[in-house]
Amino acid sequence: MFDGDAVVTTYGELGMPADAPGADRVVFGLVTAGSGFRIMAYDVLGETTRGIIGSGRMRRENNATLTDQAMFVSLSAATLDDLLPLWRALAVDGTVIEPLAASAWSAGFGMLTDRFGVTWSVTVAA
Repeated sequence: MFDGDAVVTTYGELGMPADAPGADRVVFGLVTAGSGFRIMAYDVLGETTRGIIGSGRMRRENNATLTDQAMFVSLSAATLDDLLPLWRALAVDGTVIEPLAASAWSAGFGMLTDRFGVTWSVTVAA
């Protein structure tokens, strides 16, 4: 559907001790298309009984996401103009956690939970 190349990396592959809880979980599950479109999913470390849909208890605090969800989907585009239509479509009947705006690391970063309960982290690729 998205076309492109897929890469999956676990927390253990990035240096977490292999016997640590969660070392086998995905820190980057990434598909990159030739057009610059990228979609990524990642496991949130912690309790493993959580699902993709949380209870809605999520907030951003000190640039960290506090949540009861086990996974987020991350979406990035080459420019803010490319990202805005995707953000707007995902936000319909959803809940904005952090508005899409310039950040210290990107020309645009935001988080929202869509109408299906899936949390998206969106960014303009650096």
